[in-house]
Amino acid sequence: MLAVEKANLHYGAAQALRGISLTAEMGKITCVLGRNGVGKSSLLRAVTGQHPLSGGTVAFNDVALNGMAPFARAKLGIGYVPQGREIFPLLTVKENLETGYAPVARKERFLPEDIFTLFPVLKSMLSRRGGDLSGGQQQQLAIGRALVTRPKILVLDEPTEGIQPSIIKDIGRAIKYLRDSTGMAILLVEQYLDFCRELADYVYIMDRGEIVHQGEAQTLDTPEARRHLTV
Repeated sequence: MLAVEKANLHYGAAQALRGISLTAEMGKITCVLGRNGVGKSSLLRAVTGQHPLSGGTVAFNDVALNGMAPFARAKLGIGYVPQGREIFPLLTVKENLETGYAPVARKERFLPEDIFTLFPVLKSMLSRRGGDLSGGQQQQLAIGRALVTRPKILVLDEPTEGIQPSIIKDIGRAIKYLRDSTGMAILLVEQYLDFCRELADYVYIMDRGEIVHQGEAQTLDTPEARRHLTV
């Protein structure tokens, strides 16, 4: 289980997270929602080690992560799919996937067949450059690259952003499959309400760096939850 306790995060004098506490359990999809600029991506940067906390703790399976480098967290089993995908445009699809070998043992340095079961288009494009793929295909590649690291928890930052509806459905099916078949924890930051409603086991809503609502996915339809999500 991933556990964030009373997390504070600053960018200089600006405070992005204010006493955030949440958990992401194994075998469940935990979704974090909120308007733009409320601190959702900052939360994921804290979890993955991209930015240090100024207070509070992050732990995974009872191992404290504070001060641990991103690559060390990847070795523990934290897979990260960043906002904007951040694939390598001049590397081929195969080479992009192979960059996920870095945190895994030598005997595990092969491409899991599950990646091509989930995203068949990647198998037919292994020799194409990453920059030649569509936005949706690049998102599938970014998820595939994270899966190469053999994660125990998959952390995704707005995977539906700028993606066509057919690929959004493919990504949703993939996330459900990973939860149900592997039992991994999935922590998903998203603005697309319907996507979270269909997938999530548990939801948190953020506003101004704080958790303002939490509950089962069906609570997204309550007036209190909608008040924090409407623009």
